[in-house]
Amino acid sequence: MSYGQQGGPQSQWDPWTPHSQQPWNSGTDETPDWAALAEASETRNKRRRLFLIGGGALATVAIGAAVAVAVVSANDSNSASNKPASGVPGTSGLPTQPTAPSFASTSAPPPLDPKDFISSKSKDTAPLSAESLFPGTQLTVGSDTVYKKGATDDTKNCSAATKGGLPKILTDNDCTSFMRVSYVKDGVAVTVGVAVFDNAAQATKVKGKVNTDTDLIRTLPGKGIKDFCTSAFCLVTANSYGRYAYFTLTGFTNGKDMTDKDTEALQVGETLEDFTFRQIRRRGEIQASAAAGE
Repeated sequence: MSYGQQGGPQSQWDPWTPHSQQPWNSGTDETPDWAALAEASETRNKRRRLFLIGGGALATVAIGAAVAVAVVSANDSNSASNKPASGVPGTSGLPTQPTAPSFASTSAPPPLDPKDFISSKSKDTAPLSAESLFPGTQLTVGSDTVYKKGATDDTKNCSAATKGGLPKILTDNDCTSFMRVSYVKDGVAVTVGVAVFDNAAQATKVKGKVNTDTDLIRTLPGKGIKDFCTSAFCLVTANSYGRYAYFTLTGFTNGKDMTDKDTEALQVGETLEDFTFRQIRRRGEIQASAAAGE
């Protein structure tokens, strides 16, 4: 057997190829090239470092991309809540609560004021006389208190029905007529006088000027009532309502002076004064009611 040299090209050692043989010649005394090996090893280490660095960069890029995708996804899911108000659909497109139906006002007009119809000649047009203002033959208060009616009187001469300073006061304020009526109860007589003017201002002015000590109406006797208060002290009142000024003169039919201790006699005068006010107001109520029904 011969041990001669193998035929074919000589094998080369590749440091990057696993299991490759380092070349050597058994027939020669060559030593390895240590410088080349060291350079090859250094080159390999550089490539590995580059690979690791590059791989880290790629990993960083991949992680960054994943984070970016997550952020974008989160932004997409919250886009409706993060949109400005102008981007949110308006309330006009949403269902609304039904509104209550509105109706036109049907309130009734205010009632007519009775006083308006007795405050001026232009409205106070109903027939007027002592008999119409004080009707009947007696005045019954409550169930059993009766004031018997005496004479009545109507005149356009206001001074003729008054005395003291009252005639001048009435004339100065253009009194147009004067009505009187008398009542009696248990020896106490009352004459009521009503002066008529064109407007309420004149009647109010007269009331303010009257001095009840000196400005008096004349008593009206007749029909069972004799003259009274000719020389005795009597109760005198003066008031006004609307275009009417009204007065009372109360005294004893026997000529006795009246004092503040005569409470029952004073009550007779107060009752007739209140009755006169109510009759004047009633006149206004009747005319107001008639006007409202037209």
